[in-house]
Amino acid sequence: MTRFGYTLMTEQSGPRELVAYAQAAEAAGYDYLACSDHYSPWLVSQGHAPYAWTVLGAVAQATSRVELMTYVTCPTMRYHPAVVAQKAATMQVLSDGRFTLGLGSGENLNEHVVGEGWPAVHARQDMLAEAIEIIRALHTGDLVTYEGEWFRVDSARVWDAPDGGVPIGVAVSGDSSVAEFAPLADHLITTAPDADLLASWDEARGGRASRKIGQIPISWDPDRDAAVARAHEQFRWFAGGWAVNADLPTPAGFEGASAYVRPEDVAASIACGPDLDALAESVRPFVDAGFTDVAIVQVGDAQQERFLAEVAEPLLERLRAL
Repeated sequence: MTRFGYTLMTEQSGPRELVAYAQAAEAAGYDYLACSDHYSPWLVSQGHAPYAWTVLGAVAQATSRVELMTYVTCPTMRYHPAVVAQKAATMQVLSDGRFTLGLGSGENLNEHVVGEGWPAVHARQDMLAEAIEIIRALHTGDLVTYEGEWFRVDSARVWDAPDGGVPIGVAVSGDSSVAEFAPLADHLITTAPDADLLASWDEARGGRASRKIGQIPISWDPDRDAAVARAHEQFRWFAGGWAVNADLPTPAGFEGASAYVRPEDVAASIACGPDLDALAESVRPFVDAGFTDVAIVQVGDAQQERFLAEVAEPLLERLRAL
C-alpha cells in the first residue's frame, strides 16, 4: 500500500508555522513529513526560506510517530558532505530513528549563494556520488580521511552516529542518474510518475527492494477560482520543469521565466479547488506507476491551517482508497 506524506514547504511558510503544521499533519494520520531545504523561495511571492535543519530538529521534538525526511538536501556546495553527515546523524538520534536523508544534485537558486559558481550537470552528479561515499563512511562512527576529486575530509568522525547509519534517498530524473545512484542509494526520489524510471531503478539495483518517493502539489480552497489564483501566484515556477529550474539563480529569474505562464496553464497541471475526490485522483498516476510513498504539497500558506484542520484527514482517506 502506498504511504502518503505531507510536505513542509519552507519556501512558503515560516519556521514556527511549519512546526505547527507538522504536528497537525501527524495528528491527521500522515505517514511522513518531507521538508524542503532551500536558501531562497522560488518566487518572491512565496516569501520564506527558514533553515530546514533547525525546523526538522524542532519537528523531531514536537512529533512522536511520523517519519521525517529532507526533500532534498544538496550535500556538495552550500553544505560540505561531512557537515551533512553530522546533521543527518543528529536528526536520526533526535527522532529515534524516524529520519531519512533525501539528497540531490541541487539547484543554482540555493547553491550559488556561497560564491563558488554553478557546475555543469555531469560534474554535479559526480560531486553527489562522492558526497554519498563520505556520508556513508562517517555514519559508521569511524575516523575518516578522504581524498577525492571534489572533496577532502581530514580526520573526521561523527561522534553521535546512530546504529545502522541513516537511510539515504537520492533524487533522479533519467537514465544517467539512475545508473549512477541506484547502486549508492537506499531509496529513489523523483517528481514525475514515470513507471519506466522506476523499472530502470529496480533493474540497476538488481531487484533489491527500495522505497520510491514522489511529490505532487495540490491547491485546496473552498473557492476554485481562489485556489487557481493562489497556485498561479505561488507555484507557476513549477511549469518550467527541473531542467530549467535547476539552473536559474534567483527568485527574480523565476519571475521572468514564468511571466507568461497563465492561471489556466497552472490549473491544467495542479489540481485546484474544493473537490477532494478530484484532488486525490490527481495523485493516481503516482500510485499506478508503483510509488511506495507520495507527499502532497498544499500550495500557499493562506489556507494551510484550515486545510490541516478540515481537509487533510478526509483527503488522506481518499488517497488511501486509491
